[in-house]
Amino acid sequence: MAPPLIQLAGIDLTFGSTPLLEGAELSISPGERVCLVGRNGSGKSTLLKIVAGLIEPDGGTRFVQPGASVRYLPQEPDLSAFATTLAYVESGLGPSDNPYQARYLLEQLSLTGDESPAHLSGGEARRAALAHVLAPNPDILLLDEPTNHLDLPAIEWLETTLAQQRAALVLISHDRRFLESLSRTTVWLDRGRTTRIDIGFAEFEAWRDRKLEEEEVAQHKLDRKIAREEHWMRYGVTARRKRNVKRVANLQALRHARRDWRKATGTAEMAVSNADASGALVVEAKEIAKSFGDLTVVKDLSIRIMRGDRLGVVGPNGSGKTTLVGLLTGALAPDSGSVKLGANLAVASLDQSRESLDPNWTLSETLTGGRGDTVTVGGTSKHVIGYMQDFLFSPQQARTPLSALSGGERGRLMLARALAKPSNVLVLDEPTNDLDLETLDVLEEMLAGYPGTVILISHDRSFLDRTVNFVLAPEGDGRWTEYAGGYSDMLLQRGKDLARRQPPKAIAAASTKNTHQRSTPQAKRKLSFKEKHALEALPKEIEALDARIAGLNGQLTDPAFYAKDPAAFAATTKALAEAQAARDTAEERWLELELLREELEG
Repeated sequence: MAPPLIQLAGIDLTFGSTPLLEGAELSISPGERVCLVGRNGSGKSTLLKIVAGLIEPDGGTRFVQPGASVRYLPQEPDLSAFATTLAYVESGLGPSDNPYQARYLLEQLSLTGDESPAHLSGGEARRAALAHVLAPNPDILLLDEPTNHLDLPAIEWLETTLAQQRAALVLISHDRRFLESLSRTTVWLDRGRTTRIDIGFAEFEAWRDRKLEEEEVAQHKLDRKIAREEHWMRYGVTARRKRNVKRVANLQALRHARRDWRKATGTAEMAVSNADASGALVVEAKEIAKSFGDLTVVKDLSIRIMRGDRLGVVGPNGSGKTTLVGLLTGALAPDSGSVKLGANLAVASLDQSRESLDPNWTLSETLTGGRGDTVTVGGTSKHVIGYMQDFLFSPQQARTPLSALSGGERGRLMLARALAKPSNVLVLDEPTNDLDLETLDVLEEMLAGYPGTVILISHDRSFLDRTVNFVLAPEGDGRWTEYAGGYSDMLLQRGKDLARRQPPKAIAAASTKNTHQRSTPQAKRKLSFKEKHALEALPKEIEALDARIAGLNGQLTDPAFYAKDPAAFAATTKALAEAQAARDTAEERWLELELLREELEG
């Protein structure tokens, strides 16, 4: 295996009285795909800054291979020192880098290069920052929440682009689908320590849950052993002094182990305040339209939303998702058409911009409205400290100004405010922004058990698949189409993604076939011999292609390969792309046949 490009060893860092990092380790070799995961506040971003050389740790060592180029994408890029986005991207290029890459990447990310950084939205600033780190083709890419503020077409473009990079990747992200697609190794930062697991994120969560269960069992055994020893201390001490002295010392060691154990951070306890049930019909829109000048945002849309529905609204930035939801909830009046709202609606909203948060408020004032020290949740008064703890805030944070909170803490705070309000309709605009994966799990469970109606705007593909039962997607010219199921179901039915790229042939074929089956009932049949044979043979074919891909990746990780033989490097790169395409096609064909088999067998 090639020597590491970057290696951290024994990294210690303390903020205040609590250690943030204790003996943390990280090693990145050429071509590796590493995701760095952990709870909000566990120190992931800080560790990534140490890797980038931006923070000096209290202890430990940092080694960077001489000549290795590193590019770091922060959560909040600063472009203020540059006149245009092009100047900012070009500032990251080295003497030997291709200057054309700067403008090419900006065009790919829907920027011209002439934009003034002072007038960029959060999503535009993120796109420019991505072009800044990608243009030089570095040896190592350190990406902290690269999908934040990006729309779905940009996320899917970035995913494809990073998959084709030769650079080693270290990713921090709350986007499950993004991590599952790109990671091959997981580094878990938990209670100050790092654990490296040679599996991608797709398998990590099951591994982590088993690990935490084993830890709880071991801790329970330690507690029982301490209890037995303390019972002996009270009732069983005898005159055998040497043995007693040793046993007392052992008890002290057990107590020290118990005291030093840092329990894993718990999960948030989200409970929504339910209002009385709404009427069966929540929203009925008929031929509604909305324009702003020459821009048509909604045109001739008719839709019914019933009690208990989960509607997902997706689309590129600027497609009018927030305007559409405003029309459906009565916050905006349509230019034409009509919107009928159901009876007894109680709406609670979470806005994407977090504009309702005053940075000078304390956390306690935000939850109580500055009145007293209690929060009314579901008609019951609860002390603000207890409600804060349900959302993983410590009592010491009650007087913390909002300006000092992290992005994840602000996200949890907005959820706490929205869920405290009695509702039977939840309107959530990008609720997943900055939330860690464990909190997302709890939010998904809460929405699954919510008896009311949910209207959700999100760019998180996995979250949409897990929470909604129909999707509205823009088709251009203000027209929106309704699709049954989640985001992946929408792609299958639509036959193209939001950037209007065609899916692989197998998916397109499945889409056509499924549409025909919905419209024209067919006689029941069985799998043909050819289909049965393919269903049995494809897993072996996929396994062989995986082995070939691993071998080709191994060749490409050699940093001297390109210099030794550029033609062989190009041929290997082409072979890798062909093998990956063949594997994708085989996997999609197997999935199509497996779904068909399940359907035919009832």
